[in-house]
Amino acid sequence: MIHLEYFLIVSAIMMAAGIFGFLTRRSTLAILLSIELMLNATDLNFAVFNRLLFPDGNEGFFFALFSIAISAAESAIAIAIMINIYRHIKDISVEKLQQMKW
Repeated sequence: MIHLEYFLIVSAIMMAAGIFGFLTRRSTLAILLSIELMLNATDLNFAVFNRLLFPDGNEGFFFALFSIAISAAESAIAIAIMINIYRHIKDISVEKLQQMKW
């Protein structure tokens, strides 16, 4: 059986990779993928801590399922916004978004 600490290490690596990607990327699509990676790390933590604290319960899995549904809705809205931005300025980089402020 795999120890729960290994899952927490994988989750911490996923979170660190998501934060690094969020801070270093210039494309809005890459930033969205980094946010999704951080949300997946959070879902993994929900499941692991549920198994650790309440071995017979399923609350953490339901929280993770709810979080996945929210992530899917957030992604759909963000992609729709990116398509609208691309139609106006023909680029989805973060630097070009400064033009839309004024």
